[in-house]
Amino acid sequence: MDRRSPSELNPSVYVGLRLSNQPSQDQDDLYLSSLMIHYQEAFTRLAQDHQDRPPMGQLALYLLAMRGGCKDIGTRKGNMLVTQLKAYLEEEKHRIGHEHKGHPLTSYYQYSLAILALCIHDKKVPGHVVEKLLHAVEHDVFLHGSQYSVDTAAMASLAFSCLQASALNPGLEPWISRALNHVRDKILKEETPEGYFGNIYSSPLALQALMEAPSPESELACLRAGDAIMKGLEEGAFQNPIPLSQLLPVLHHRTYLSLMQLDCNDERGLLEADTTTPLTQEPQNIEVRLRVQTDPQLLLLHDQQYVVPEGATLQDVLIKAQEDGWFTYQTQTTSSGPFLSSVMGISPGERQYWQLLRAPDTPLLQGIANYRVQDGETILLSLASW
Repeated sequence: MDRRSPSELNPSVYVGLRLSNQPSQDQDDLYLSSLMIHYQEAFTRLAQDHQDRPPMGQLALYLLAMRGGCKDIGTRKGNMLVTQLKAYLEEEKHRIGHEHKGHPLTSYYQYSLAILALCIHDKKVPGHVVEKLLHAVEHDVFLHGSQYSVDTAAMASLAFSCLQASALNPGLEPWISRALNHVRDKILKEETPEGYFGNIYSSPLALQALMEAPSPESELACLRAGDAIMKGLEEGAFQNPIPLSQLLPVLHHRTYLSLMQLDCNDERGLLEADTTTPLTQEPQNIEVRLRVQTDPQLLLLHDQQYVVPEGATLQDVLIKAQEDGWFTYQTQTTSSGPFLSSVMGISPGERQYWQLLRAPDTPLLQGIANYRVQDGETILLSLASW
């Protein structure tokens, strides 16, 4: 929360802390004020500039943060943001198309998050917008490559649970109920031998979804996932604040839907800051190989060994490679950290991205700023489609 530059502000951090038992601090109020200044300005100043508008998911998270901070959105500016979010959903609905043959410009994850944010504020979502998401669930289109996207399924489930609880779309209730059961079964089928739902970073959101749509079959699976996540926490798996902010509510038996019952008269006290300074040791050097390919059938665009300090991130390796002059890359700032936008001068086309792999074919579960490379491993940047 000390990081309040516009590129690092993230409503998800504030929401996660508000849904934990963390007592309110002056820092919380300062962070929320920074969010309000940045997002209100961004969504008013850039409202007419389609190219530079902050994405739909950021606006949805910001509205969740406003609810977490007990801020009234019934103002002129608040109503404008609600109208903007509904406009985003209408755009996405048209991209999907009347016959459901298209895809959202963003993703079904952001589509679901936007519906959830409106529902949390008790704002009616048009039935034809909800129907697109219901159709996507029914036809199992939540895929990332060949893998079922547990994150997307979980966010859709939370959106449906909210719609069901609020009764904002009574005519769709039977369809929503069927979709909730279907998506819950799909999430449960994605349980791994370790106990995760998909992977460790998709599990917190999956647990939120299963908490709001429980079943006898899901109780033991949730306990196994909880044990696996606690083990991952002890091993330092959660370095990125975004999945951690999704986990915090679960650790305190809450979900995003708990924002609907938030007590805005709760005057919580201050916690003393932890002033303990950890001991540090001089890091040892390790060797990591970096490879780049656009097609498995073609020659590698880059294949070079680099020496970096132990504990270095993948981004540290990329910086080292670029400094040596053999490699070039560019990133785009996102709410989850830097995202590779170009490698060796090549930018992904529509529905393409630079996939991060531990050679030969193991996808990395963290981004370039959070994944810590291991001695002797080979990292492959591969242009992939989704």
